[in-house]
Amino acid sequence: MSESSKTGKINFRDPKYYENRELSWLRFDLRCLEQARRKENPLLERLNFLSITASNLDEFFMVRVASIQDMAKGGYTKRDIAGMTAEEQLDAILAGAHRFVDLQYSTLNHQIIPGLKEAGIQLVRKEDELTADEKAYLSKYFETEVYPVITPMAVDSSRPFPLILNKSLNLGALLRRRDNTGPGILNRTKKSKKTNAKEKEVLEFATVQVPSVLPRVIVLPSEGAQDPEQPSARVVLLEDVLRGNIGSLFQSYDVVCTAAFRIMRSADMDIDEDEAEDLLKEIEKSLKQRRHGYAIRLEVEDGMDPRLLDILQEELQLQSDEIFRIDGPLDLTFLSKVRKVPGFDRYKEHRYAEPQMVPELPDGCDLFAQIRKGDIFLHHPYETFQPVVDFVSLAASDPDVLAIKQTLYRVSGNSPIIAALARAADRGKQVTVLVELKARFDEENNIGWARMLEKAGCHVIYGLVGLKTHSKITLVVRREEDGIRRYVHLATGNYNDTTAKLYTDVGLMTCKEPFGEDATAVFNMLSGYSEPRSWNRLILAPLWLKDRFKYLIGREEQNALSGEPARIKAKMNSLCDQDIIEALYRASAAGVKIELIVRGICCLKTGIPGVSENITVRSIVGNFLEHSRIFWFENGGVPEIYAGSADWMPRNLDRRVEIVFPLEDPAVKAKAEHILDVELADTEQASILKPDGTYEKVDRRGKEKVNSQLQFCSEAVAAADKARNAVRETRLFVPEEHREES
Repeated sequence: MSESSKTGKINFRDPKYYENRELSWLRFDLRCLEQARRKENPLLERLNFLSITASNLDEFFMVRVASIQDMAKGGYTKRDIAGMTAEEQLDAILAGAHRFVDLQYSTLNHQIIPGLKEAGIQLVRKEDELTADEKAYLSKYFETEVYPVITPMAVDSSRPFPLILNKSLNLGALLRRRDNTGPGILNRTKKSKKTNAKEKEVLEFATVQVPSVLPRVIVLPSEGAQDPEQPSARVVLLEDVLRGNIGSLFQSYDVVCTAAFRIMRSADMDIDEDEAEDLLKEIEKSLKQRRHGYAIRLEVEDGMDPRLLDILQEELQLQSDEIFRIDGPLDLTFLSKVRKVPGFDRYKEHRYAEPQMVPELPDGCDLFAQIRKGDIFLHHPYETFQPVVDFVSLAASDPDVLAIKQTLYRVSGNSPIIAALARAADRGKQVTVLVELKARFDEENNIGWARMLEKAGCHVIYGLVGLKTHSKITLVVRREEDGIRRYVHLATGNYNDTTAKLYTDVGLMTCKEPFGEDATAVFNMLSGYSEPRSWNRLILAPLWLKDRFKYLIGREEQNALSGEPARIKAKMNSLCDQDIIEALYRASAAGVKIELIVRGICCLKTGIPGVSENITVRSIVGNFLEHSRIFWFENGGVPEIYAGSADWMPRNLDRRVEIVFPLEDPAVKAKAEHILDVELADTEQASILKPDGTYEKVDRRGKEKVNSQLQFCSEAVAAADKARNAVRETRLFVPEEHREES
């Protein structure tokens, strides 16, 4: 029986061959948590990873869990690719999230806090652990800094339960009026499950928001000079300072109990773009609603008085499994602030070098001239992001540049690229900027940039109706001696000079005419002009990117069946598109060796006999966030390599404007393939996906120790040094009379 006839009997879309997307995401956050638990990692880096897991989980609940809840409550019965209903997903997610949070706080209480104490950083949470001087300091701090800011909110028959803002940290309290009179919330509601006939006292509920405008981590003043060899620091949390002084906020009451709580609300924005006359105003309105969305999760301190908890649960209308009892401080993102306490740098990671010079772009070079010599490949953060900033900045000041066109998805708070675009418009250049207003959690920031650019004279586009523009492209049109030339920058990451130091991404600078023509067509399409009849190099979603990937995968399948070399190597953030996974299964069944590097969500299952036994998946979680997308296809011995902004997810392939571009220059292709090969050899930061859906660290036995991120750092340093030496050698042999000119 032929291979094709064998695979023809397999239903590659059978739900048993797929993993649920949300449960796969929880496993990704677990891999981040494992970095916090690894004793090999420096203590303060473990602290940072624990903070990251908390931030990740918040976003997961606000977006993904909220969406699943909407489906479950709305009676949505369609099953996901893994065969799960919305209700089944929600049950599994909440159960998994509870286990995850328990592990977070086990890590905090049994590893991180003892480690901090041993290092000299003590988190003081109990008042009796403070010295007299520290108590006096915090009392004054409360009076001068905290008290003027806070607003206690009482609840009784005349004052309804206040609106608790999304993600805000709050202290709830039950109060007893000293004369034991008044309406009292327990008497007012008469619904408290914890109230019984014997309970005669009248209690009132009050809440105080812990002010986010003040530092949550307070470093207590130290006594005497610090020993630089053995530094020490004692820190307290703002909510504990507020808790210790809460009685002063309610002069006529006794505080019966107090406890911290935190609410997570749905952050999904429902905008009808067809009906919205002004998309910018509609998004601004929805941003306000996000702060007030319905509650989806409640975090409370473990040991909260049952009466206090009952009030919160009833007012917020939450189920028991939507309540998380926390054994420690709520909202672990505060740990990133503890990491910044001065004097403890020895507990941070120092092996990673600063971003290095791009070898093809030595200091002081003519950027446009270097691009004319040949395509330039950029690998961030190992190589500096500065050439990308310079690309726009130089174009803004160059009198020969006629136009600059760029897409912006996420940018930094004080973006030099934004400043350059505004400067270019002020100098009379044609500047067109697509600002994606629907970039989740960056909407408010992007609205501000859009308005600023419009005031500067830029032509600002807000994208296409119903689609997010996620592509990363810049086009510079320049008049030169031989006519108009178009310079293009394409990338896998955002035009954000801050995250470019933290995310691994690749980019391409080119002035090849086919790329320039396509770039012009992209911006004409985005601004409302018709799409061209044909494209040269760029592959766009949602037009035909998915079909192109399916064709490339299918070509490897046919090559394998024909006995030709057939192999796929691909790196991305997430893999959950069923059509792509089915194509990969078919290729694997035909004998194609498929090696995938998927940082986050992966709905594909490995090791299924006859289906995915030729597929391996690894996830790399390290010092930098793996973000680049690179796709390599054997093509019968003539490899084709692509990079781009799109993951193999339905949203990227079907609902976003994405660009994937070929890497054609032999040197550029070699660099991209090297990235894949080094990461496929990683034994330090890689975890391997097992057939049961879990991940385990690479078995290092008999293997060379490889930390891919450290290796790329070392290679970038060596390449930059070599380039600098080459420049020095060149200048050394230039005749003295020509040296200044050179």
